[in-house]
Amino acid sequence: MIRAGFAVDASWPIETEMPNKAAGGARLASSVWMVCKKRPLTARPGGDNNGLEEMRANIAIKLREFWDAGIRGPDFVWAATGPALEAYSKHPVVRKANEANATMGVGEFLMHVRRMVVDYIVGQVLSGERGADLSAADRLDEVTAYYLLHRHDFGMGDAPAGACILYALSCGLSDKALADTWDLVAFTAGGSGDEDEEEVEGADDDEAEGSGMVKLKAWDKRKKPNLGLENDSGRIVPHIDRVHRLMRLWKAGDQAEVDDYIDANALRKQELFRRLIQALIELAPHASEERSILESISNHLGARGAIMGREGKLDLGNGGV
Repeated sequence: MIRAGFAVDASWPIETEMPNKAAGGARLASSVWMVCKKRPLTARPGGDNNGLEEMRANIAIKLREFWDAGIRGPDFVWAATGPALEAYSKHPVVRKANEANATMGVGEFLMHVRRMVVDYIVGQVLSGERGADLSAADRLDEVTAYYLLHRHDFGMGDAPAGACILYALSCGLSDKALADTWDLVAFTAGGSGDEDEEEVEGADDDEAEGSGMVKLKAWDKRKKPNLGLENDSGRIVPHIDRVHRLMRLWKAGDQAEVDDYIDANALRKQELFRRLIQALIELAPHASEERSILESISNHLGARGAIMGREGKLDLGNGGV
């Protein structure tokens, strides 16, 4: 459409889908309608920096409107496509400032768009939907951002693979990496939502990844011994891995190891980490072991003057919480 000389002039997400019980419900509840006009013949090439700045300005207001209108899940990601393309499609071509004779394609441009949308949603989740703090969301690693997106929209049950792939791509990841590298998701036979459901054999095959259902692994099902630890791979340690390792240590009952891990990673000083734990508490089922452990860790992180006894027991004197 853009190559044919059209520019996006306006766009709206409109609820067009009827529930389909036989198919388990419509995967998308709305369609994105875009109004286009012929691009003027006098239109000049644009620059990537200016285009991205204009895109961010265009969709910042729209994202709030869409969120307030109750648009959620994959629909929310797709809804930002129209407003973003208004900035891109007004030019016949968008050139990169730092690469001679290089242009920014639509796919690359939309990756920037989707990451901004992800940051917005994550900001809402971290702030309890009381108002996004994009500066905080920008500092959140991609793996943890994916976890929050998935957990917020689908919980711990089965989720459609298509939506999960969209979220993964929006975070700069692949569903294969989430399963194999990060041990964060599992491909299932789908349908039951039972946490003990058998995982699909050969889940690393393209067929298993591109279709069916995906579910997050519970914190106590992530068995890798180096979870949450630095290693020689050069990869960052995701915040969600740090949380799950802390939960593992807390359940084991060794408070000395809990404090050693917290201090070694300076977690008491990280406001973003505290907010992540609070968001996970709110997402966890009431009266569940997960919620209880997370609340205990949250209180422990906020404790002041906490002193470890010789037997490894916690003394909360002098202002402890």
